[in-house]
Amino acid sequence: MTLSTFDNILDAIETLSPNDQIALFNIVQRRLSDRRRTEIATNIAKAKQDYQSGNVFRGTVDEAIAELNR
Repeated sequence: MTLSTFDNILDAIETLSPNDQIALFNIVQRRLSDRRRTEIATNIAKAKQDYQSGNVFRGTVDEAIAELNR
């Protein structure tokens, strides 16, 4: 999104009533929360899949560091 588009959106929001601005804020906040929740669920599903297929590292912190330094 270009800066001018973003500025246009902000200008449009300014024309809304305070109650509508609050409602818009709540809607955007809820959508962001839903998007983050979906991302977390996707990451959990991927982690479970990796765990079930044996694609995870198990060991101590020192072993993990040693593995990363290989």
